[in-house]
Amino acid sequence: MSKYKPALLLVVVFLVVSCNSFNKLLKSKDYRLMYNKGLEYYQKKDHYRYTTLFEQIAPVYHGTLQSDTIEFYIAQGYYHQGDYLLAGYYFDKYRKDHPRSVFIEEAEYMYAYCFYKSAPRPQLDQDNSNKAISAFSEFITKYPKSSRKAEINVIMNELKDKLIEKSYMSAKLYYDMGDYRAAITALKNSLQSFPDSKYREEHLFMILESSFLLADNSVPSRRRERFQNAIDEYYNLVSEFPETKYLKEAERMYKLSMKSIETK
Repeated sequence: MSKYKPALLLVVVFLVVSCNSFNKLLKSKDYRLMYNKGLEYYQKKDHYRYTTLFEQIAPVYHGTLQSDTIEFYIAQGYYHQGDYLLAGYYFDKYRKDHPRSVFIEEAEYMYAYCFYKSAPRPQLDQDNSNKAISAFSEFITKYPKSSRKAEINVIMNELKDKLIEKSYMSAKLYYDMGDYRAAITALKNSLQSFPDSKYREEHLFMILESSFLLADNSVPSRRRERFQNAIDEYYNLVSEFPETKYLKEAERMYKLSMKSIETK
């Protein structure tokens, strides 16, 4: 075990010296040296150090030729450190401040991509997914011949699937809770927003079942109207999915609905 101690000690000493050297650099007023060291750290992919240096000297170089590079590298630095919200903020600021930069197309793409990277799983709020879709759509409009067009289409389909999943789960929550009136409204709104949803068959069946159960638990004066609605939803389901996996249960509810109407 002892044979590793000298090597470990050397590593510790190196880290301490390196850290002290970097701290001294941050406190210096040699902005040219700080800029050059920032470029060195960028080449070495030391994202924390070049981001820290460039953020410190950004106000000094504001309005100069170097500011273009400095501000773009700050945004990249936060992205590579996994801080997608802050990176997105800086890419957005960059694209507004440097619209004619050689980096502008990359900045526009990364602005959208940061929203994509920060979009959570479907169970959570999908505001960033919507923002990513909007930003990517804007990017494609601006750069229709971009080499990233195919990649962006894949990403946007993934984001759309996430929105569909969120919409389905939110609507199904009312169904699972037994709030059938709210479930019918939520499920229909979900289908209207995403008519090509992979859950379309499930949506139509849940609308039928919710309509049937709402009718079955209604006061006598509302039962006939609501059973008729259930019958209509049965036809909506079987007209689109004549061999639906829910056919047996759908037919049962249809027959009971018809019977309820005929006996009135």
